[in-house]
Amino acid sequence: MIILRYLKYLFLVTVALALVLMAMANRESVTLEVIPPDLAGWFGIQYAVELPLFLVVLGSVTIGVLVGFVWEWLREHRYRVEAKTHKQTARALEREVTTLKGPAQGSQDEILALVDGRSGSAR
Repeated sequence: MIILRYLKYLFLVTVALALVLMAMANRESVTLEVIPPDLAGWFGIQYAVELPLFLVVLGSVTIGVLVGFVWEWLREHRYRVEAKTHKQTARALEREVTTLKGPAQGSQDEILALVDGRSGSAR
């Protein structure tokens, strides 16, 4: 288990180093425009932002991962509801079994409890 922990840390350090190197190599600014220039003339709105290229790349990856997480969470809603229903059914059945078994007979075996119960009613 300790080896896996060190491998995880090694992987995280390697990814962090790769991200830092990518950021250093892509520091030049790029212009992000919300609306294409031809279409912006029609609306009279021209919104553009100057950002370093690495921020654009990392931001795009981050937004993509977040959209994927939300998409999967919404997709799995049906399974979570089904699991909750099964869990509630199992609890109800456990309560019913406990009720049907009746009060515990101490340390006696179930067979002995049945024999004692029958012999007690015959007296």
